[in-house]
Amino acid sequence: MMRVRLDDEERQVAFGECLGRALAGRGRVHLAGELGAGKTTLARGVLRAYGHTGAVKSPTYTLVEPYELHGQRLFHFDLYRLGDPEELEFIGGRDLFGEEALILVEWPSRGAGWLPEPDLEITLQVAVPGREARLVAHTALGREALARLAEVPSLDVIDLAEERDAT
Repeated sequence: MMRVRLDDEERQVAFGECLGRALAGRGRVHLAGELGAGKTTLARGVLRAYGHTGAVKSPTYTLVEPYELHGQRLFHFDLYRLGDPEELEFIGGRDLFGEEALILVEWPSRGAGWLPEPDLEITLQVAVPGREARLVAHTALGREALARLAEVPSLDVIDLAEERDAT
């Protein structure tokens, strides 16, 4: 588990870039938090790590926005308006989640019971000033990403706790 302080939008985007590099182009990341907590801002930073320079809007109505950046496939999901998790089946979700890609999912609770386990779960909270990100690794890939992030000197890490496997 890791907690990171993000004082402003610029730091949120920079943290997203660090996260994108730490994930090395693969994995499933769940982004949780209230409306306006900064999930899409964080996704923008992740996409910048792979060379995206355009605007990043949350795919609230389309559910997923695919990106192909320098040979790297990324999928940005926003499940806020999802009526039933089974809707993901109708848009080819199983195929997308089966790809070798980096997958970001906003509002993952709306896909509960259908979504595969994330490698990394990030919860964003409004804090004064800015935001606080709480990262929890669920797989070896997630733990590797946390270890890489812990080595980034520019991150304002509040707390870093080693996680133990339950097995």
